[in-house]
Amino acid sequence: MTLKTPQSDAPCEVISKSWRPHVLRDDDTIDRRAYSFCVLKELQSALKRRDVFVAPSWRYADLRAGLLDGAEWQATRPIICRTLGLSASPEPVLAALALELDSTYRAVATRLPDNPAIRFEVVGDKNELVLSPLDKMDEPASLVALRDKVASMLPRVDLPELILEIAARTGFTEAFTHLSERTARASDLHVSLCAVLMAEACNTGLEPLIRGDVPALKRDRLSWVDQNYIRDDTLAAANATLVAAQSRIALASMWGGGEVASADGMRFVVPVRTVHAGPNPKYFGVGRGVTWYNLISDQFSGLNHITVPGTLRDSLILLAVVLEQQTELQPTRIMTDTGAYSDVVFGLFRLLGYRFSPRLADVGGTRFWRVIPKPIMVCSTTSRPISSICSALNPTGTTCFA
Repeated sequence: MTLKTPQSDAPCEVISKSWRPHVLRDDDTIDRRAYSFCVLKELQSALKRRDVFVAPSWRYADLRAGLLDGAEWQATRPIICRTLGLSASPEPVLAALALELDSTYRAVATRLPDNPAIRFEVVGDKNELVLSPLDKMDEPASLVALRDKVASMLPRVDLPELILEIAARTGFTEAFTHLSERTARASDLHVSLCAVLMAEACNTGLEPLIRGDVPALKRDRLSWVDQNYIRDDTLAAANATLVAAQSRIALASMWGGGEVASADGMRFVVPVRTVHAGPNPKYFGVGRGVTWYNLISDQFSGLNHITVPGTLRDSLILLAVVLEQQTELQPTRIMTDTGAYSDVVFGLFRLLGYRFSPRLADVGGTRFWRVIPKPIMVCSTTSRPISSICSALNPTGTTCFA
């Protein structure tokens, strides 16, 4: 039996167009079951849009609750604006941004007719922007010969020898300090540290590295070092030492100057039960896992990383992985994939002096908005202004831009 209730007894504003045939009846009543599912669906959408908040919650909490407000904000506002190099009045900043965006739009639109890498195609009943992929470049014979020569010159060494040599050249093991006694050092401590680091990195445990005849590699020594020296802060300090050492190598400076960095995440299944892992059927199937989100410079050095449960959207943690990195490199241009994109991230990066450069998937179907709506004419075959960048092809097949 269908449960019905008068329309006047339930708010109808929540009923979307797609739900109306299922919820509203011809006799001015509401199907209560359909209405319940409609409300749940709209509530889910409102949570994702942050129109509705949950307390207590970390993921769906009101982010504005942590912001300064009222008299406290008015007292702090001049200091924050001065720190960011911004005016306390938003009008000049917004006007400058609007002018920059409009001038860039006009410059791009003017060059579109002569850009062979861009074209418009009709997909269904819509005109979509298509960016031509870059042509594959064949490797010259000189490059192949150089690669083979370099490979033949590289010595074959075991991984422990390589780690010990890097420790001797850079001194990164000095960044590992005792948990309670900062100056406490043991004989051949660098050997124990390198062994523990290799065991952690290879996920083999300490057992393959234990040597009863070597004091620095005995089981109790390695366990003591692991418990007292390996921490997040010491790992970050040691990594900063390695990044600085690599940036001083001439070859690394040929790769880049450290101003550009790329952020992306890697998914790992966690086979044990832990609150630090989260579900995501797309990546973990029926299990649970974590995302290791890392920041890599254009010198191919790892600057920072954050481990988060499951597969949270990258845009939620991008700013943290950039601002909390402690190396001497200070990248100002950050490249990501679509998962790290959001309008809020664009705004925050602009305020903090970073250049956010995401690589957006399906950009051809994206709608672009203009701040200054005044049209321009760049079409030689028609005087019709085109307000949308995706309105491209006229009946004659001539491409027009505005």
